[in-house]
Amino acid sequence: MKLEINLRHHRIAAGAVAAAALCAAMPAAEAQAPQDLSALRKDMDTLRHDYEAKIGDLEARLAKAEADAAAARQEAAQATAAAQAAPVDQLAQAPASAPSAPTSGNAFNPGIAAVLNGFATVASNDPGAAGISGFATGEEIAGPSRGFSLGESEVSLTANIDPSLAGFVVFSFNNDNEVSVEESYIRTTELPGGLTFKAGRFFSGIGYVNEQHSHNWSFSDAALPYRAFLNSQYGDDGVQVRWLAPTDQFLEFGAEAFRGDSFPAGGAANNGAGAYTLFVHTGADINPSSSYLAALSYLHAKADGRETGADLFSGDSDLGIASFVYKWAPNGNPTVNNLMLTSELFFGRDKGEFNGTAMSQSRTGWYAQGVYQFMPRWSAGVRLAGLNSDDPGPLLTGSSLDDLGQSPFAASALLEWDTSEFGRLRLQYTRDETSQQDNDELLLQYTVTYGPHGAHRY
Repeated sequence: MKLEINLRHHRIAAGAVAAAALCAAMPAAEAQAPQDLSALRKDMDTLRHDYEAKIGDLEARLAKAEADAAAARQEAAQATAAAQAAPVDQLAQAPASAPSAPTSGNAFNPGIAAVLNGFATVASNDPGAAGISGFATGEEIAGPSRGFSLGESEVSLTANIDPSLAGFVVFSFNNDNEVSVEESYIRTTELPGGLTFKAGRFFSGIGYVNEQHSHNWSFSDAALPYRAFLNSQYGDDGVQVRWLAPTDQFLEFGAEAFRGDSFPAGGAANNGAGAYTLFVHTGADINPSSSYLAALSYLHAKADGRETGADLFSGDSDLGIASFVYKWAPNGNPTVNNLMLTSELFFGRDKGEFNGTAMSQSRTGWYAQGVYQFMPRWSAGVRLAGLNSDDPGPLLTGSSLDDLGQSPFAASALLEWDTSEFGRLRLQYTRDETSQQDNDELLLQYTVTYGPHGAHRY
């Protein structure tokens, strides 16, 4: 098309030049001798011949370009016909053409993130050998051992599988170079009516902190009731359903069923359906600067030969949790200053056989904490926590269920510097009075995150 336009321009230009030359020659023709007129006509003939030659050359190039395009279309049509006629196995073996680049470098790959969560610990007694008076606890209640340790670092993979499902996998690495699958689940993304379904291995939605990964905790370790009642954090293989009510007030209901392998359950009782939970969350803005979240949770777990150290328990474990969280930031902007207050109450009861002896024991726990960001990147916090357990009876005197007259208590204080959204240095001191031997612990923790990382929950 552009070539045809150029030809028209050349023809117009040729005519204009010829006309201009003719007009210029007319006055001269009247004043000049006949031989001058003959020379002028000769010059015009030469000029006309030159332009006609150029136009002819352009027309020839146009014809060749059209012929080449027609030949290319014919070859493409023949290749398409041959491909359609080829057997399926030949098509599979044929080399594929280079795919077009996706809109982003990982458009069809999972997002990969890593969290490094290391410690340097100084303590009067080894936190790795900690116990809690009056409670038979799991193996995950101990803090980092004295000295340097990797803590619990992790690598996560997240992706939208299709418009209906998303997937999430977390591999955890501990200081003993052991690798475990911490979470691995699928979650729906477009169920109607405010419903969400999750299936796989995941942390339960009970309580406020339980669902958060340890590097997101406000303190370097789990609060004392979480350590005593839930082995620091309760997760298992199972399913979860949530329903978000269509109300102005945030109102969410949830229910879960788990295999029952994790503390306080054990042994995958009831044919692999040994634990159930129910929870409800509600919250709202109080004013432009503050908001709250309240929750009630319930866990019923069946233990079938649950081992905790040298102890063996079979029976039922029930736990209720009441949670309350308050957040404040000037006009909702937490950049310079913000405050977060959290408190939870725990009510538990174990009933069954403990080391072959019938038992029924009620226990309570609580913690209250506050973290205040007093200037950009700098925060300070305090946490208090306590436990209480009933007398298990004379037959179990001296066992791990006997608190020996002690009410476990712990107090922690921290100072934190956030290098950015992705990096943190934290100094935490804890006075631990949870066993017969008190412990003073000083932790220096670093936490860094790189790669895509999901937003933190309220």
